[in-house]
Amino acid sequence: MSYEKKSPNVGWWAGQLDEIDEEVARLCTICNVKILDPGVMARVIKGDDSVCGSPNKLAFKKLHDAVRIHYAVREKSSDRVGEKETMQALEAIVDRLRKKYGDRFGTPA
Repeated sequence: MSYEKKSPNVGWWAGQLDEIDEEVARLCTICNVKILDPGVMARVIKGDDSVCGSPNKLAFKKLHDAVRIHYAVREKSSDRVGEKETMQALEAIVDRLRKKYGDRFGTPA
């Protein structure tokens, strides 16, 4: 990531989020979850596996856990390097994942 140039700390946190979000994307693909559609993320966090287009209990459990980890790391990143820097890193990550996976994850509201 290009965040290393700004600050090693931003780069480290961006790398952590990138790895987590890559796993979230992989698990969304397995379960066929459109996680960016309105309300879907909240349902995943609540453990509602009816959002899966392709039911897979084990993959959904891992997705649920990965999304919770994403939010914990995102909060820590915001505390350590700032909300603005964290959101810029996340925007870059989402852009990269969209290029890789297309629109298979839905569209945010």
